[in-house]
Amino acid sequence: MKLYLQPGTVNWSPERYHYAAEQMMLTLFPGERPEYPEDNGHSLDRDNAAVFSLAVEGETARLAAEVFRGEQSARGESDFPADALDQSPEKVYHVVQHALKMAFYQAGCALLGQEPPWGALTGVRPVKLPTRAMLAGATETEAIAQLEREYRVSPVRAALAADCARATLAAQRQLGEKQVSVYVGIPFCPTRCAYCSFVSADVGRTLKLVEPYLQLLLEEVDATGRALNAAGLTVRSFYMGGGTPTTLSADQLDRLLARCEQSLPLQSCIEYTVEAGRPDTITREKLEVLARHSIGRISINPQTLEDQVLQAIGRRHRAGDIQTAFALARDVGFACVNMDLIAGLPRDSFEGFQRSLEGVLAMGPENVTVHTLALKKGSTLMERRDVIPGGDQVARMLDFSLDALRGAGYAPYYLYRQKYMSGSLENVGWARPGTESLYNIVMMEELQTVVSIGGGGVTKLVDPAAGRILRLPNPKYPHDYLAARDKILAQKDEIVSFYGG
Repeated sequence: MKLYLQPGTVNWSPERYHYAAEQMMLTLFPGERPEYPEDNGHSLDRDNAAVFSLAVEGETARLAAEVFRGEQSARGESDFPADALDQSPEKVYHVVQHALKMAFYQAGCALLGQEPPWGALTGVRPVKLPTRAMLAGATETEAIAQLEREYRVSPVRAALAADCARATLAAQRQLGEKQVSVYVGIPFCPTRCAYCSFVSADVGRTLKLVEPYLQLLLEEVDATGRALNAAGLTVRSFYMGGGTPTTLSADQLDRLLARCEQSLPLQSCIEYTVEAGRPDTITREKLEVLARHSIGRISINPQTLEDQVLQAIGRRHRAGDIQTAFALARDVGFACVNMDLIAGLPRDSFEGFQRSLEGVLAMGPENVTVHTLALKKGSTLMERRDVIPGGDQVARMLDFSLDALRGAGYAPYYLYRQKYMSGSLENVGWARPGTESLYNIVMMEELQTVVSIGGGGVTKLVDPAAGRILRLPNPKYPHDYLAARDKILAQKDEIVSFYGG
């Protein structure tokens, strides 16, 4: 889609708002890509285009958007007080950005004949808005009304965001000033799933890298422990993810967890999680290692219980293997298990998703995460262009999950959105009351520092009072991680500097 941001009666630096226009374009017309043609000021190419202008008339500023699709067109307008343009550059940016999005939204929805479930919200973290409102004194009802009024969010999604905001506020009350969370990444999997764009290596092809990777990981654990102790920090939640951590052997898991216990300041840690993930990597021996090291939460992630869908996404196991792995986890003694499902996978259907969710609920995990398929660059699915369920069918799946999970006694506690997501929907974590994952909330809502260890991890040093976040990425691929040893270990000194050490 061609995007024209034209100067009007005020100098509003249109190029500053390219990102806002693109985000709304992706929300309304997800198959489009932005173009910025040269504007000669006279004849615009209105074939599949959006034209924006800002003008001031007296005390009112008006941002207008005209959208052209085929032979149809529509116009949207968003007004705000003209004196808002005299405020600080940051405030002007936010006011004009919101007006641009709402004008584009009005015009786009008029052409589409419907509104998306999240309205004009385009960010990854919609829960931040009701959380901020409730911290400022708004009631939950008022926070919901604000989402519906200012961003055109549907009542169902606004209530969903408010539920998660309530969980966020409860999580904040568990956090101390000198506490952080720790993430340990294992970027290896038995095979790569068709929908996945994460940096994870197929262990069958990269087996020779696993042990060297582990050795450097142990060094990074030590360096992290020294930095946290020097900065006077303790760990509140510990999370090992991937990839699939249980691609490591029982001995490797034992060595890694023992080193974490030895080196990290875990005296304040109240939550230990490991993503066991793929059932074809789960054995009794590995689960017993996790249990010995105080891991209280694990994931066993089916994504689907339909065998033909498992085959389509590149899994080598069957639905029955998931049930066997779950029963084994219970037998070993795990009292908190998360299970993931994905709505919109290839060869799936509404009925298939319904059977999968009902099958998961029959097993009775404490947490269930329902993801919406996002077509990501770099994924096999994106390259193959497999036939996948349409947005309307995926919306039915998500709506069914909302009713089924609430009806089974689960409550939503964290959610996020992604680009190129089917139906412009969301990913939601559900929990039985009292089993919410603190780490998931902290990570998604950026409530405290998360120190990442391992390839592909991104440390986020968070100063909530100043609203400051410093990101420190590790190299993505295992071989690049191994090649950057000195830089990775030295980078831990940034933690001490950030906290004034």
